[in-house]
Amino acid sequence: MIKRFLLAAILLLLALPAFAQQPVQITSDLFTVDEKTKEAVFTGNVVVVHPTVKVWADKVVAVYGQEGPSDIESFIASGKVKLETDEQTATGDQAVFTPGDQLLRLTGNVVVINASGTIQAGELVVNMETNVSTFTSSGSSGRVTGVFTSQ
Repeated sequence: MIKRFLLAAILLLLALPAFAQQPVQITSDLFTVDEKTKEAVFTGNVVVVHPTVKVWADKVVAVYGQEGPSDIESFIASGKVKLETDEQTATGDQAVFTPGDQLLRLTGNVVVINASGTIQAGELVVNMETNVSTFTSSGSSGRVTGVFTSQ
């Protein structure tokens, strides 16, 4: 369930063709495109709304390659990151997706909540290729914790 949610959020934010046919609304206090550094940056109260997922962050940066904005090399959402669907919510300090290795990293005070329970961790790494999600603790004294409800 976590994989499906995070994949939908990332595909939305990267504006892949599957989502291009559906309306996506992005609002922020400031939007800057820098052709020299190949960065598209949304800053301040960023909200991305799609019919299946809503994303909030203080800042969203998409770094793109030689072929322009459709050639995403990395996607970084930072500052009070929240990803929400009808089924679950994930929060953290930063989310980084790199299409080249198909890894999504949600780091810093990670909390994932759904009907089955709540997981808290320092980091969540989702491998989109293998469908494996790994929660790790934060530092030497931190632990991954989960509270689960039987259905």
